[in-house]
Amino acid sequence: MNGTMPTAVRQVVLNISGMTCAACAARIERVVGRMDGVEQVNVNLAMHRASLSLLPERVDVHQVADKIRMLGFAAQEYAPDEKNVETADPFDIAKTGIIFFLSLLFMLPFIWAMAGHHRLTSSLWVPELIVNPWFQLALATPVQFAIGLPFYIRAFHALKSGGANMDVLVVIGTSAAYGYSHYLMFHGAAAAGHGMAAGHHSPLYFDASVMIMTIVWFGKWLEALSKRRTVNSLRELHRLRPDMARVIRDNKEQRVPFEEVASGDLLLVKPGDKIAVDGIVVDGQASVNESMISGESLPVDKQPGDRVMSGTVSHNGMLVFKATQVGNQTTLAKLIRLMEEAQSSKAPIQRMADKLSGIFVPIIIAIAALTFAAWYFLLEPGITGGALEKAIAVLLIACPCALGLATPTSILVGSGRAAQLGILFKEGKHLETLPQVNVVLLDKTGTITAGRPQLTDVLAVRRPPEALLRLVAAAERPSEHPLARAIVEAAERPHGGPAQEPAPACEAFEAHAGRGIRAVVEGREVLAGTRLWLQERGAAPALQSARIERWEREGCSIIYAAVDGEWAGAIALSDKIKPTSRQAIRQLQAMGAEVMMVTGDHPSTARSIARQTGIRHVYAQMLPEDKVALVDKLKRQGKRVAMVGDGINDAPALAAADVGIAIAQGTDIAKAAADVVLLKGDLKGMVRALRISGRTMRIIRQNLGFSLLYNTLAIPFAVTGYLAPWVACTAMAFSSVTVIVNSLRLQKA
Repeated sequence: MNGTMPTAVRQVVLNISGMTCAACAARIERVVGRMDGVEQVNVNLAMHRASLSLLPERVDVHQVADKIRMLGFAAQEYAPDEKNVETADPFDIAKTGIIFFLSLLFMLPFIWAMAGHHRLTSSLWVPELIVNPWFQLALATPVQFAIGLPFYIRAFHALKSGGANMDVLVVIGTSAAYGYSHYLMFHGAAAAGHGMAAGHHSPLYFDASVMIMTIVWFGKWLEALSKRRTVNSLRELHRLRPDMARVIRDNKEQRVPFEEVASGDLLLVKPGDKIAVDGIVVDGQASVNESMISGESLPVDKQPGDRVMSGTVSHNGMLVFKATQVGNQTTLAKLIRLMEEAQSSKAPIQRMADKLSGIFVPIIIAIAALTFAAWYFLLEPGITGGALEKAIAVLLIACPCALGLATPTSILVGSGRAAQLGILFKEGKHLETLPQVNVVLLDKTGTITAGRPQLTDVLAVRRPPEALLRLVAAAERPSEHPLARAIVEAAERPHGGPAQEPAPACEAFEAHAGRGIRAVVEGREVLAGTRLWLQERGAAPALQSARIERWEREGCSIIYAAVDGEWAGAIALSDKIKPTSRQAIRQLQAMGAEVMMVTGDHPSTARSIARQTGIRHVYAQMLPEDKVALVDKLKRQGKRVAMVGDGINDAPALAAADVGIAIAQGTDIAKAAADVVLLKGDLKGMVRALRISGRTMRIIRQNLGFSLLYNTLAIPFAVTGYLAPWVACTAMAFSSVTVIVNSLRLQKA
């Protein structure tokens, strides 16, 4: 690639049509990758797309598209549009089907003619016309040069750019059969006698060229039908987005197109309505089905203050919510975008297949040439037709279509199934890395626990508890941490009652990830955070309180507070363990993973949660840099590490781990740093992610193994004359379909 990756890199996706095998994809990558200004290019054969990183000041998307067209493929910039996704036909299913059936009509007379030469069907009447060489020439010519024209064009472009692909194999094989038959027609009976292979039904080979063309188009049609099934999950996501939304403007309900909903609008949701955008409920109660986004089968009750997501459906009740994320920023839009990016990326295991495919076609052409020479000069001297048949069979049986489809199709289906279960893999390579993980690091708050702590007690020194709570709440108001939000809510709504007088304004605010905060409230400096944070600032607790010791034994999270440099007290918050955490942790351990807890909380609090969930290894009072150091230490020991977290303080460790996994309800920084996002928000998603990624890799290995074994076993049969060209062509087509069908098993994972 060219140079280093600057900040001005533009990410572009192109739709590419005309690719027939992995050699086509490899050729596009090779030629486009050499262009000045192209930093990275990945071509996905299964999706018929190319993902590029471009330097806009040196190359634009039109130049890249023109270069791809020069290679013989159609290319245009991909612009996802949910409105026409239903009618889009990226694999030209209708066109491919029409061409196949047209070619089949030309092939039927040849099948009829063949019937008279086989013992079981020899009694059938065969018209003299269809065995006439001139009639066969008239049938074969349009098939060879009109129906087969796309193969010639793509083969020409492939050879011109210094490569060879499936089209080259098809063109060489069919042209040899057609050309030799044409030669026999004009060189009389002597030439025909030499051209006749033993046991062949005719001295001419027009039937072989027509049947090969027809079977190749049949294989392409079946492949296109199968590929369309692999993108169904993406189509279903597009269908979740409603065309219209009910917006309340000027105290009136209006139905407006989805695109016209603006942030801050109030939207009305009635029973059975799809929720158009993300937002916060301000009025009403309803049960919402979120299974299409989170994978959770049971409806979720929503009330004022709860978050709703685009694409989900209200079962009963009515809601009024305020739009917070609209357009391309909604959960559904991000899910679609992440899924497309994952399916367009390339896993490391696929690069191995691409390298094999790149050298496969030239090797097969060489084997076919040697096969022809061996039969013509050694095994059946002078019998051109027999030698030609064997060489054509070698060319057709060894086409690397299945090898090229083995990996991208599996990743396409696997990532799609994961998305249906509320698991987003940002890139296909993470599907390959996750099954190798043997250590899982879990954050506590928001990951193992619900992340919705509630205030349980306040210990105050030199002032009433209410006054300390009011000061700390004012200082914590700008923070996004779950503990901070719980303190603010407790101060404003004590005991869940009506809202109280708002806390005083925070005049200055500093957040120190993993430690605590510093703020100025009503002219006083307020520190709130861990015991270590107060010690660093010279405001350590003056005594060890029996109440604090009890809080620690009970597993409470404790926020220590200091005012104007002196310890002022502590606040206890209790965070319930998520109902699914215990079972998920046991399942992870049963799958062979070593589960560890890493938290910034006090050791006694962390140990209490660990005892309840069955975690044996606990790292407490961990700062963000400590978590990163632990990840690096485990990796140096040869471990494969996955980090699961949801907070800003987890982001560095998420980025450092082999696989970073973020909880969707966490901070945007954590989700940006992660490789995988769990939309449902509990650890069962981690278990599902491991299972799906593991099964995806098994399917990929099965596909690669089948493709290589198929060619290894089939080529000797073709070389030794046990496969007729049309049988070889049929087997080649069905090998690709077999790979796709095997990948589709992931839809039931």
